[in-house]
Amino acid sequence: MSEPGETPDSPAMEGRGLIAQGAEVIASYLPRLPNAPGVYRMLGADGAVLYVGKAASLKKRVQAYTKPFDQPLRIARMIANTASMEFVQTASEVEALLLEANLIKRLKPRYNILLRDDKSFPHILITADHEAPQIVKHRGSKTRKGDYFGPFASAGAVNRTLNTLQRAFLLRSCSDAVFSSRTRPCLLYQIKRCAGPCVGKVAPGDYARLVEQARDFMRGRGKDVRDGLSVEMEAAAAALDFEKAARLRDRIRSLAHVQLQQGINPETISEADLFALHQEGGQSCVQVVFFRSGQNWGNHVFFPRHERGVEPAELLGGFVTQFYDEREPPPRVILSHEVEEADLLAQALSQKAGRRVELLVPQRGEKRDVMAQAMLNAREALARKMAESASQLQLLAAVGEAFGLEAAPRRIEVYDNSHIQGAHSVGGMVVAGPEGLMKNQYRKFNIKGEGLVPGDDYGMMREVLTRRFRKLVKAQESAAGEPVAFEADTPDDDPADIPVPDLVLVDGGAGQLAQALAVVQELGVQGVTIVAIAKGPERDAGREHFFMEGRVPFQLEAKSPVLFYLQRLRDEAHRFAIGAHRAKRAKSLTRSPLDEIEGIGPARKRALLNHFGSGKAVTRAGLSDLESVKGVSKELARKIYEHFHEKGS
Repeated sequence: MSEPGETPDSPAMEGRGLIAQGAEVIASYLPRLPNAPGVYRMLGADGAVLYVGKAASLKKRVQAYTKPFDQPLRIARMIANTASMEFVQTASEVEALLLEANLIKRLKPRYNILLRDDKSFPHILITADHEAPQIVKHRGSKTRKGDYFGPFASAGAVNRTLNTLQRAFLLRSCSDAVFSSRTRPCLLYQIKRCAGPCVGKVAPGDYARLVEQARDFMRGRGKDVRDGLSVEMEAAAAALDFEKAARLRDRIRSLAHVQLQQGINPETISEADLFALHQEGGQSCVQVVFFRSGQNWGNHVFFPRHERGVEPAELLGGFVTQFYDEREPPPRVILSHEVEEADLLAQALSQKAGRRVELLVPQRGEKRDVMAQAMLNAREALARKMAESASQLQLLAAVGEAFGLEAAPRRIEVYDNSHIQGAHSVGGMVVAGPEGLMKNQYRKFNIKGEGLVPGDDYGMMREVLTRRFRKLVKAQESAAGEPVAFEADTPDDDPADIPVPDLVLVDGGAGQLAQALAVVQELGVQGVTIVAIAKGPERDAGREHFFMEGRVPFQLEAKSPVLFYLQRLRDEAHRFAIGAHRAKRAKSLTRSPLDEIEGIGPARKRALLNHFGSGKAVTRAGLSDLESVKGVSKELARKIYEHFHEKGS
């Protein structure tokens, strides 16, 4: 029976019909589902994954979705969009929870809570694979032998800590190759930030003691280290060795500076991560604070993506699960809110870490005070983001009005090329949207066109846009919804997600516009507005001309906020393209002609360069000269000779 005011063909009744239809699709799977733990995926009509969930009993969990009108609006919408489902049975509910987190991060379903800023945090590494251990910043997998300390919230926090640690413990930061080639002390030794183990300025035993002191300090035994240095300083002063006493005094000051710059160091929090959640206006902010060795090693702010109406318990539990999918959890995880299935989450984290991990929601004392401060910071961070988003939305609305768009653009792509007389050509794409610059969406394109005339800007622009939009067309035409990789030279976060831009800006004038229009028309791309932005006379900022199909070239007011915004986007694309070009050019300068020849490794390359003096001399060498090099066989010598003298003949 319909509700009052609802007619059989009203939108409300149509929505209820779609929900009931989705529930029927879900119910059709029930007879074949086991009463066992596992993970399920809900798929839309186009094959896209809508939601990933886990269950202690797949049958019971899925059965709950067959009663859609008892569900929150967010879940009801998801049920209405469900066209099929997929299932994976697991050995335990803990295994299902870990698999769920992995799939959510990889598939990025629309209705799940998504940890968008999934960066790896830097650590400090004291190596253990060399006679003179090195102290360095490390990011990524922990494959090198040594002690890792972290995570730190940012590279800046690591760099500041490293600088003061070098002053306190005088450990080397140079690479092993530089260490082995030194014949005299470097500048770091002169400014008292390295003990000089490379040239024997410190005895191996004394250097090992410095390394152990650094490890003890990073493990939280800073007071013992300082007390020991104080005793040494007093002994040196008593022996009238004032120079040594002054060096020890400076090291003690550096240790104090390290602890001072870490901020608040609670006495009751030693090894823990703290998660503070604040929600407002349908958006959320999670502030994560890292405590290691009794020190605050910084904080990082996240803005997870989710549908409206998500409760704190669900949001924070899903966030923490994804956060530790590829990270090792500390012994204690401190939360601002109780989370769903806390015991299961603690069990899963403990299994991942190989030791007990405790989940804690502080109620009183110092931990509660620290949490209150973190929640205040999360609230202020969310307020700033919402204010920035409102301003950004106003700007985008003005951009849409300036270019005659039907609505404010949600995704703007800006393209620029960089080269020097056609060499090391690179195309760059930057992306902007309601949340500002989307740097994880930036892409670079190494220009591959062999038929291009050096310096052909039109041809380079055509190649970049063709490669970008060809994959978009393939993704749209893929009936099976198979993932399609982004055709660029940097990896895409989600290969299956190739979004359509609302507005494309190309750096240039009528010629670049013509090339861009030709590409989209040739590929049949619909719904994309293309604008070329050309610098004004004498390249003056503020006098730019804009070119669009069907309109005469026009300008915006010199003090228009829209013009300033478009200038920033254009300059950002220029900066990004130049940076990619410089990196490519720098890499080419270190390459040798010998790198192209199969079978020549570092040892043979070194032998050839030592024998002939340079790579260019090797290219001119005769066959008998090549055969005379130690370690080069006759067969390899002939291969080298033919590579440079008979290639292509």
